[in-house]
Amino acid sequence: MSIVSSDRNSLNVTNHPTMSSFKDKVIIVTGASSGIGASVAVHLARLGGLLVIVGRNVEKLQETADNIVAAGGAPALKLRADMTQEAEVQQIVDATLTKHSRIDVLINNAGILETGSIETTSLEQFDRLINTNVRSLYQLTMLATPELVKTKGNIVNVSSVCGLRAFPGVLAYNVSKAAVDQFTACVALELAPKGVRVNAVNPGVIVTDIHKRGGMDEQTYAKFLEHCKITHALGRPGDVKEVAAAIAFLASDQASFTTGISLPVDGGRHAMCPR
Repeated sequence: MSIVSSDRNSLNVTNHPTMSSFKDKVIIVTGASSGIGASVAVHLARLGGLLVIVGRNVEKLQETADNIVAAGGAPALKLRADMTQEAEVQQIVDATLTKHSRIDVLINNAGILETGSIETTSLEQFDRLINTNVRSLYQLTMLATPELVKTKGNIVNVSSVCGLRAFPGVLAYNVSKAAVDQFTACVALELAPKGVRVNAVNPGVIVTDIHKRGGMDEQTYAKFLEHCKITHALGRPGDVKEVAAAIAFLASDQASFTTGISLPVDGGRHAMCPR
């Protein structure tokens, strides 16, 4: 893992009227180089948070950092890390505490999507998905928990509608996201007596590059998005900003009596039933 330095000057964001919930809160966002992670990082920085953004792609991570400053947020601490490497996950917590001496919010967003059925998914592929989507989340949460207990902070895990409903052709991914939902509920119960809330969001199809990274070509992806008119009750795929808003709510004081939930942000897809 390496720290990507930034020499931008800190911006004053204290006078914004909507920033009270996240003002000076130290927020770690994994998978922040693109998609939902990038969007929520910018959104929370705009609301006064001090962001620690984590990703593998240094150039894309810099884009997120630039967008944070452009939105009026304080410059983020940028950390290049592979979430499957234990030492690099440890360094996320170490670097955050060195910089800020506290952790208030952990947003576990890093994840990958790959296709495959019980007939075609190798153990190597299964391990890759579980290690990235579940094991790394487990480790980072475990390491951050003592700090979150000190601050009475909270955790938001980014799961999927695939954790709530069965879909063929993405078996290992579905299993990993079901694990994230169970992890969320269990840790919520364990940490509730210590004042730490733990919740998850379960996005439906959101327009990001995760499906293309998972193997879809442009034509297939275009058809996939068009099909969302049928598979999502609201008749469209979602936007990253819509998921970011839901995460911000769960991470805010406005959700102070909410813990252990898996919140669908999926245009009604979780409620769909073929007829």
